[in-house]
Amino acid sequence: MEFPIVIQGGMGVGVSSWRLAAAVSAAGQLGVVSGVALDASLARRLQLGDEDGTLRQALSAFPAPEIAQRVLDRYYVAGGIPADKPFRPAPLLSMRPRRHANELAVVANFVEVHLAKQGHSGVVGINYLEKIQLATPAAVYGAMLAGVDYILMGAGLPSEIPSLIDALAHHQPVKLPVAVEGSPAGETHAVAFNPPDLIGQLPPLPRPRFLAIVSAASLVSYLARSPRTCPDGFVLEGSTAGGHSARPRGKMVLDDNGEPVYGERDRIDLAKVAASGLPFWVAGGQADPRQLAAVQAAGATGIQVGTAFALCRESGISPQLRHQLLQRATSGQLAVHNDPAASPTGFPFKIAQLDGTAAEDSVYQARARRCDLGYLRTPYLRPTGQIGFRCPAEPVDDYLRKGGAGEDTTGSRCLCNGLMGTIGLGQRRGGNGTEPPIITIGQDIDVLSELHRRFGDDYAAADVLHYLLTAARSGR
Repeated sequence: MEFPIVIQGGMGVGVSSWRLAAAVSAAGQLGVVSGVALDASLARRLQLGDEDGTLRQALSAFPAPEIAQRVLDRYYVAGGIPADKPFRPAPLLSMRPRRHANELAVVANFVEVHLAKQGHSGVVGINYLEKIQLATPAAVYGAMLAGVDYILMGAGLPSEIPSLIDALAHHQPVKLPVAVEGSPAGETHAVAFNPPDLIGQLPPLPRPRFLAIVSAASLVSYLARSPRTCPDGFVLEGSTAGGHSARPRGKMVLDDNGEPVYGERDRIDLAKVAASGLPFWVAGGQADPRQLAAVQAAGATGIQVGTAFALCRESGISPQLRHQLLQRATSGQLAVHNDPAASPTGFPFKIAQLDGTAAEDSVYQARARRCDLGYLRTPYLRPTGQIGFRCPAEPVDDYLRKGGAGEDTTGSRCLCNGLMGTIGLGQRRGGNGTEPPIITIGQDIDVLSELHRRFGDDYAAADVLHYLLTAARSGR
């Protein structure tokens, strides 16, 4: 199997939809679906009625029909729920997930990958966050049941994932270590997942390739040192990439706009990465044929591109928001703020400054603080020895009562609900309306003007690839 030149990044919650991934994969590159919150998004889409039957078609292909039927029975609403009715929630992540939670997670990841693989013979990947450890075993297994070709993971150091994939390919029970704040040194915690208990006995699955998303050559060396932790390749993500980015090395310094300042220490040494002998792709501000040529000359296999695909017609961003973003970007009026406080993870997070979204303080302050999706909650050890969960974006009194520091809550935004709003699945809040969207894209947005100039305001994923690859071959 040849490696792709372009990886379409796994973005947000549902921005990298199966439609986007399928379009990129059909064109011969690596289409990637976002693996974040697929359980909640499938549950909500089923409650909206699955008007074209696509989800039910995918569910009919699941290898354990009784499990798929239980998901349908629990969430599917023919004709869709009324416009003012809240969505029925998906189960919150926990250290000991109930059976229906695991079933929904496995089925949801299967559905997204299955749909992305239809109608072409290309390869499909799925992107996860190391931060969301509790979701990983069941989610990865569901994607593998659908024949996913690549698994990508960032937002942490995914040292346990190669061995997890090996075990799940043979349907073996797994335990994934979970970081619990306040645990004494040497005390370990893990989330367990047992495929045979869930789905019975099946033949071994093809093992997907695993790409670790990292921000430094030293992390490449660390992961590559042992077969147990070594991935099949790396994505090197720079500070201009959308979503979460690594903190600057050394003391955090903010510029006049309140953004982290990155310096020479934060540049990734491509020569050191190339010395690992493993394939790698460079991400963050790379959507330019000249950049592609430059990183390939330095030993890279290719590039990962997000923002250019985020605003193409196959993107999962709601069409109205997508057109607003593109109009603002191409007229030079779009600002993207790298906010060091917005994300409950503690990592800087890029937010597009768009009127009417949760980027506006007035819009966000009008929203009642709550934590009812909980993907970014942090496990912590209670004085009783039990494990609890807290999030800086939850009600401040709740966070303080759980031992959190008050300064963590300042500026913190609920990304889980906001990112659901970006794809039109924001929770309905009765008299308070719908959860406002929050949109993340990369800070290097010049490519959007170039794509708009070449292909108009409704360009496709294939247009992005044509620009990157055709122009690269012609030297333009």
